[in-house]
Order: sequence, then structure tokens, then C-alpha cells
Amino acid sequence: MEQHTASSIVPARPAATVVMLRDGPGGLEVFLLKRHSASDVFAGAYVFPGGKVDPQDSEAGWHDHLDLPAETLRARLQEADLSVADALALHVAAMRELFEESGVLYASGAGPREAAEAAARLRDGETFLSAVSATNRSLETSRMIPWSRWITPGVPGATRKRFDTRFLLAPVPATQEPRHDDLESTDCLWATPREALLHGWEGTIELAPPQIMSLIQLSRHRSVADALAAASESRPALVQPHGFEVDGMRAVCYPGDENHPVRERVLRGPTHLRYRNRRYEAAGGSFEDLFRD
Repeated sequence: MEQHTASSIVPARPAATVVMLRDGPGGLEVFLLKRHSASDVFAGAYVFPGGKVDPQDSEAGWHDHLDLPAETLRARLQEADLSVADALALHVAAMRELFEESGVLYASGAGPREAAEAAARLRDGETFLSAVSATNRSLETSRMIPWSRWITPGVPGATRKRFDTRFLLAPVPATQEPRHDDLESTDCLWATPREALLHGWEGTIELAPPQIMSLIQLSRHRSVADALAAASESRPALVQPHGFEVDGMRAVCYPGDENHPVRERVLRGPTHLRYRNRRYEAAGGSFEDLFRD
């Protein structure tokens, strides 16, 4: 995962990502995809499926193919300045990107056959709306629980592009199994949050700061139901990381850190991460420091 040194003043593009969850033998598990090494965003890193909002995500026809009204989707995001149309587009983008990258189709009653048929239509050049319409099903936006909002800083870091990304939690459909597409992603895994963080610590996988901090939050939940309930009962955290340098090392801080302009904490765990030993670490320098407040 290359570290970029040039600052960016471009506006942050709206984006959405889905943190898919399931209950495993060791407790709550999360799904991660390995970005292609040629990707210009978090190349080679393990991330949650997602991507930027495209014009097709705003098509008027989507109003007839969602299980919740667009007004309800806006209310669930709890952003006063967000339009109904933008709220709809964010949810569609989340589910479209998830489907394109993992093959999982969040549509009422959809199983492997319906997902395969929709994927074939996409390969034939149809839009996501057309592919979903052909299944005679609605996207299950009700299964997507708004969780957090991350706005990429305009300073050096793991990506030169800027995004305004809404993170949504969702339980994986029982009848479908996610996989990587061998295009944008080259591998995938299910792991408990702590296992994924340990893999990153040991260098088995690479993790970017948003994934590290998100996994730290999820490590406090024992089950999918617990994580979804906590997300449903709280306002999505607004996280605007700030880059800085400490002891000659690049670092990124979060609300509540002494180097951040926002004094109130919105995340558990460390208030800043330092890039050293080719990974992002908590200030204390040990794996367990990731879990200390």
C-alpha cells in the first residue's frame, strides 16, 4: 500500500461502503477484499466492498425498486444537509458496488441463481437498475444500517483521491457467499475483527487506517445482532481524519486527539495512528495498544 506525499485540494467525492457481517465460531466476523495491486485507491490493501457514487445510482426508476422510501433512507443517515436524492444514490451505490465486487445481491428473496442472472446482465452491458428490475425484486435497503461517515483528508496518506464515504453495516444473506471478482480485487477473507487486525500487525495483510479503526470498533461486539443494535441506536460517527507528523513519522489523528481541531471523541481506541514498520500503529507501539482507549 503506497504512501502518497502530495496534498490534495480536490473536493471529496460521495461514496459508500458495506461492512458485511456474519456470526462465526469465534464470534462476529467481517468480510474483507484485497484491492488489486494496480488500484489507485489502497492498492494491495484489504478493504470493505464499496466505491464512489455513479450517475446511474440516481436514476428515477430506483424509487420503485427499494424496500424503503427514499425519505426514510435520508432520515436513517441523520444528515441535515443531505438531500433525499443523494441519500437514495448513496444506498444504491453501496449495494451496486457490493454486488459488483463480491457477487452478493441484497434483494428480497434473492439467492445464488438470482445473483448469477443479475451478474450476467451486467456483463452484457445492462445497468444495475435493469438487472435488479429483471429479478422482480426490491433492493433490501432496510438491511443496511448507517454506521459512520469518513471524509478523506486533503493531506498525504494512503490514497491521493478524496472521498466522502458512508459506511453501512449489513448481515450477509444466509443463502449467498461473497467472493472476490479477480478484477478490482484479487483475494478475500472472513475474520473476526481482532484476527484481521492481528493479520495486519503481522504483515500477512495490509490495512488502511479507516479499516483499522473500524475493526477496532467492531472488536467490541460479540455478534452481528449486537453490532447492528449498537449502530441502530446511535448517530453515525462523522470522522474527518487529520494528517500530521510526529517524531519524523507520518500520522493520522481523529476527533479527541490533541492534534485534531474537534475535541470530542467519536471513536473508541487510539486517537491517532503512526505509520512505522510499514504499517499503521497506535502510539504505544504494541498490538494491544490498538484496543486501549
